[in-house]
This record gives sequence, C-alpha cells and structure tokens, in this order.
Amino acid sequence: MTDTTIAPSLLYSILCDDVRREENGKFILLGLFETIGAREFPAVHPTLFIVNGWIGGVGSFRQYSRILDLNGHEMARDKETSFQLPNLKARHSVIARFNSLELPKAGDYAVEILLNGDLKVRYPLVVEQA
Repeated sequence: MTDTTIAPSLLYSILCDDVRREENGKFILLGLFETIGAREFPAVHPTLFIVNGWIGGVGSFRQYSRILDLNGHEMARDKETSFQLPNLKARHSVIARFNSLELPKAGDYAVEILLNGDLKVRYPLVVEQA
C-alpha cells in the first residue's frame, strides 16, 4: 500500500461579516463583501470572517489565512488549522475569524490563503473612504 497525498483545490474563499451553522450542518454566511468602507482613518473593522472550502484532495493538510497591508506585509493571521481529506470526494471548510482589524488608511490590502505553507490564492481587499 502506498501513501499518496493529493493536494486539494480551493473551491471557494469568501469574506463575510458573520458565519452561522444550521442544525443540518449547512453554513449561513452573512454580509458577503470585497470592499470595506470607513468614514475616517485609521479605522477598525470589528469582525471579518474568511471561509475557505477545500475539495479534491487526499491526505493531511494545514491551512491558514492572512491579511497583508498596503506594502505587502502581514498585518493579521489566523491560527493554522489541520484537516484531513480521506478520499477525493471529501470536502472540508475552514473558517477564520479576525477581530478588530486595524486599517491605517484607504487602499488595496490583500487576502492570502496558504496550504501547507504554500500560497494557493491571493485576492484584493479594497478599503475605501465612505
């Protein structure tokens, strides 16, 4: 028997204000967004969730999400989460919560999702004057 690991695909990565779980196991995502508006800077965004869905892999994996500032430096990072996918049909969701995210000024911040230390996706988080 061989020990085969197949890296999963990131099916989705969603920014939202809150996440709830129904009794049937389904997630309810509230307040989906790509842009944060603030009246004045520096600003603090009270709570931000990143929901990542993984599929199509086999093996044990570690994932974390982070937010980069305007200069590309890490300003917030969630704790690394370990998960297993026993077969190619298995799915796994990872939910990261960021509290009191400090935003010094308007501009293009970035969200990065890493799996086993490798960057899987990077996308913009736009912060603008409201």
